[in-house]
Amino acid sequence: MDSATSELISILNQLPIPARSWVESLSWENRRYLLSLCHLLCAASSQAQAEFLDTYTADGLITKIIESHHIKRKVQFHLKRFQRLTLLSEDTVRDYIRQFYIHSAQDLRRQPDIFLESALKLVISSEDKDNILNYILGFEVIKMLFSMSWLQHEKLYRLQRNQEDFFNQYIKPIQHAHRLNQVIVPKDQKLFFARRDYFVQMPNIAEKKLLELAMATFTAEVTIQFGFAIVRHPNWLVFDYHYIFCDEIDPVFVDPS
Repeated sequence: MDSATSELISILNQLPIPARSWVESLSWENRRYLLSLCHLLCAASSQAQAEFLDTYTADGLITKIIESHHIKRKVQFHLKRFQRLTLLSEDTVRDYIRQFYIHSAQDLRRQPDIFLESALKLVISSEDKDNILNYILGFEVIKMLFSMSWLQHEKLYRLQRNQEDFFNQYIKPIQHAHRLNQVIVPKDQKLFFARRDYFVQMPNIAEKKLLELAMATFTAEVTIQFGFAIVRHPNWLVFDYHYIFCDEIDPVFVDPS
């Protein structure tokens, strides 16, 4: 057996058995069509790959994801806990599948072969289908964090068991993005009342810009893991809506006079 034949068999062995049987049963003419499609996909840009995969796979994925009742109920529960009004409807899931492909392509623009591999895993694996729901939850919470003031950030991370890790992993990158994109610009940070002005400032970010900032700041994988951590351990992210979002001034800003 020559090396080319051995490599071909190795490739086919990576396919699920039903897919391998189908490929091997194709006529020569149909194999030509399949090879043409593979060539076009590999030659296309990551953005074009994402758009094609969205069009080609979304309906089937939506059906499978909506049928994942157990994980879907958990994700919807947490969306409600964080006061997110997002409902896991077919339209919402469809939009997020498309966003997931684009987000993955953006993360892996230097490694498009890995992007295609991750997209195929999403189509084939039931575990990866659940990851779409984890991605939705993670991204919705990240959007919430981007829309919070720095005072609200402080209140949130004070509630966490491991405050330093939570701040460094999630809050610090968001505040850096706020600075970098002129959303919140700290001035005269050493002056007490100047600090108060920017610290309590509410970010004003248009929805399109919010999506761009969230995808640029956190990879799709980090977003999935964030959502998964919340689902796996209900108290992993301690959250008290009234404490964080109430209008009371934080004690650090109370004038002692």
